[in-house]
Amino acid sequence: MGATEDKIKGNWNQVKGKLKEEYGELTDNELVYEEGKEDELLGRIQEKTGKTKQEVKEFIDSI
Repeated sequence: MGATEDKIKGNWNQVKGKLKEEYGELTDNELVYEEGKEDELLGRIQEKTGKTKQEVKEFIDSI
């Protein structure tokens, strides 16, 4: 598991809040976290924001 996945798993409420601040178009339904489905979550964020998976990971890592 990478650093991004560790951060998602460990600090999800904080990460979710920062994502909603940065990308206001994200909804709670798109930000539902299920353990083991981090890639699916990143895909939903990527699809909604138009960012690359790497850009999303870098943003989460910077939190």
